[in-house]
Amino acid sequence: MSTHATTARTDTRYAPVPTIHYDLVPARRLSLETVARRTGLHPDLVARFVALGLIDAERDHAGRLVFALDAPAALGRVERLHTGLCLNYASIGLVLDLLDRIDRLEAALRRSGVRSDQPSWT
Repeated sequence: MSTHATTARTDTRYAPVPTIHYDLVPARRLSLETVARRTGLHPDLVARFVALGLIDAERDHAGRLVFALDAPAALGRVERLHTGLCLNYASIGLVLDLLDRIDRLEAALRRSGVRSDQPSWT
């Protein structure tokens, strides 16, 4: 019987190193009070629109609502649909989804180069 010295090769596996991403300039956000003041709406109504999903918002580190810079324009769109077409807020959500879908489809048509003889209805 021969004895051979064998060295077992062990695979050293390292845990993946997490990457950390730091923004050089933090994204500018608007507070609930600023959005309410710019749109002329009560802050509670703006918060309700967030709860209904009619407008997007995030929470800051303190749990307060913060909005993108285009939030006042989006709220203006909601209010125009509400007053101009007498739609309730549940219906407005559906209309906004449909309008966004139409915008995406029209953009896809423009990118594909397909031309229509009829002008865009929007």
